[in-house]
Amino acid sequence: MCKNGGDGDGDDTDDDVDGRRGGGLTTGEVARRLGVAPTTVRSWDRRYGLGPAARADGRHRRWTARDLARLERMCALTVTGLPPAEAARLALDEQATGTPSRQEGAAVTPRPPARGRGRAGTGLRLGDVRQECKGIARAALRLDAAALDGLLKDAIGEHGLVTAWTEVIVPTLQAVGRKWERSGERYVEVEHFLSWHVSGALRRHAPPVPADRPGAATVLACVPAENHTLPLEVLAAALAERNLPVRMFGGALPLESLVAAVRRTGPAAVGLWAQSRTTASRPLAQHVAGIEWGVRGARRKPVVLTLGPGWAGQAAPGLPHPPGLAEAVAAVESAVRG
Repeated sequence: MCKNGGDGDGDDTDDDVDGRRGGGLTTGEVARRLGVAPTTVRSWDRRYGLGPAARADGRHRRWTARDLARLERMCALTVTGLPPAEAARLALDEQATGTPSRQEGAAVTPRPPARGRGRAGTGLRLGDVRQECKGIARAALRLDAAALDGLLKDAIGEHGLVTAWTEVIVPTLQAVGRKWERSGERYVEVEHFLSWHVSGALRRHAPPVPADRPGAATVLACVPAENHTLPLEVLAAALAERNLPVRMFGGALPLESLVAAVRRTGPAAVGLWAQSRTTASRPLAQHVAGIEWGVRGARRKPVVLTLGPGWAGQAAPGLPHPPGLAEAVAAVESAVRG
């Protein structure tokens, strides 16, 4: 498994500036493409001879297409569990004896990693996804916390929370889940690791929960026996971005506690998450939707949103079942305005 090398040999900013002048990829840009830390790239250069063929002014690294292909092969081999030294030897041997896919010495034109879509050589079957998924998947498989946090921060900052979740984070989470299912329950640590860091990224990105406004709050909770909270966490963050007050109760909230929370807060909307059909309960959703509060003659009820795949085919008539994050945010905004 790849690990960051703590060599600290020089400043990435100077390296990036000089690299761009020469037209090739800088070390920092190569690291972002691969989903590793810049110190890891420099460590591979120093320890295993995987560095670029040329350097700007004889000092700063400038990476060509051929150099990048060698590093990508190194990443692919280490993800399979091969020791780094052996992976480096194979990557060098294969490139020396094989036919390069691009002309040697041709400069790689820097491009933002968020543009375009492609297949990621990570060992995960990602399919046709955004380029960022490649780096996030590699960082997760290597259990590289620093790189993963940086990549998630960049994706959310560039695309916004809703797009980053829908087009970057969810496809990667799904790919990790498929790998876990196919491998006889191996890689469960990767799934937990990725979910934890996504949760942390959401909390760091989301603004503070806005102050309560009568009739404008949203209650979010998993149904009893359901503990998959991550989708509700991203919904809570997206609502806070839109200055909508949220009360988040997390996983497996008992029915009595859910009813008490709704009665005490008088929310405009209640989001109930069910990952599995075994946890979704139509009677529960209907019961919550029937809760009333307020003075006589002006009684109110919440709009209950049935969220998650567990409600497929089980959602109660008249209760919205948004298929995705953007639709859930729109449904809450509609309930608050109503």
